[in-house]
Amino acid sequence: MPSRHPRPAPGRRTFLVAGTGAALALGLSGPAHAAPRSPFGRYGSPAARLTERTVYVDASGAGDFTGFQAAVSATTGAGTTLVIAPGVYRETVAVGTARTDMTWIGVSENPRDVVVVYDNANGTPKPGGGTYGTTGSATTTVQADGFTARWITFANDWLRADHPETTGTQAVALKVQGDRSAFHHCRFLGHQDTLYADSAALGTFARQYYAHCYAEGDVDFVFGRATAVFDHCRFHTLDRTDLAGAPYGFVFAPSTAAANPRGYLVTHSRITSGAPDAYYKLARPWVPGSDPTARPMLTVRDTRLDAGTDARAPYTDMSAAHPWQDQRFAEYRNTGPGAAVPVPENRPQLTRTEAASATREAYLGDWTPWREC
Repeated sequence: MPSRHPRPAPGRRTFLVAGTGAALALGLSGPAHAAPRSPFGRYGSPAARLTERTVYVDASGAGDFTGFQAAVSATTGAGTTLVIAPGVYRETVAVGTARTDMTWIGVSENPRDVVVVYDNANGTPKPGGGTYGTTGSATTTVQADGFTARWITFANDWLRADHPETTGTQAVALKVQGDRSAFHHCRFLGHQDTLYADSAALGTFARQYYAHCYAEGDVDFVFGRATAVFDHCRFHTLDRTDLAGAPYGFVFAPSTAAANPRGYLVTHSRITSGAPDAYYKLARPWVPGSDPTARPMLTVRDTRLDAGTDARAPYTDMSAAHPWQDQRFAEYRNTGPGAAVPVPENRPQLTRTEAASATREAYLGDWTPWREC
């Protein structure tokens, strides 16, 4: 939606991405860890390579490559590990389907230190004509199965205020389509459509796992049709009170296929807010034109909802043709002021029996990525 960009709240850390003049709120307070004396710390170095499938990335030139995409493009086959030194990597990155079981590791073990960022939006003009669209706006796109990332920040710092002429304001930080995609201690930063947890095709069920991660945004900032488990994560809603004609924002916008019995599961997590109380909807269902039979699914359980969540009416429609009441939204044992139930019909609750099957084990089957945490 065309609107003004909300400025970071007082006291929030920002970093200035070189060459853009655009400050991006990083979402968490506190000092960043100091970079290790060796750019790769305990993860070795190109001179003392861990394995032949290990590739070192360092923006200053101390590794095999100075950027993500060059390293990814140089790999062949399965099972490559990218060991990444601290730095801000301004580029777009695509991990194609052939590069299965790839792992990215931020060597400082602090996601603030390794940032991959770009600033395309849906309405950004493409070289040669047209615009990028929502999918094409992604800073990082992962299509391969078996992808794992640890201690990485994925960001899109496109700013509405810098482009008032642009109506396509979706700007994706990360789009994930592969099955068995895991993200541990990662951050996803943007505003509209930050994290696109999706699948490669309508009939493909892609399992994804996010553990101890952080995501922030203001409009539908976690969306798509994947079977995705968010375990001990934090979702932070940005202040958007200066956006004309936008009374509230939205955290989740699932688009689960009707044939998929598992959509989004949020468990043992927290939803915080930089906006006024009750300013955010927990979710709205996305039924895309490419799948008019979709039945979006979201279960939020054992999670603290701060006061920024609208407790009286936490769900709303994206389209009158697909009311949220017809979708698969449910909660269980949530806490906090945003989890109050003043209007029971507006907050569907699981029974204890139903909740027994709303677990990461049930959602992900024989894949157990939490054992790798």
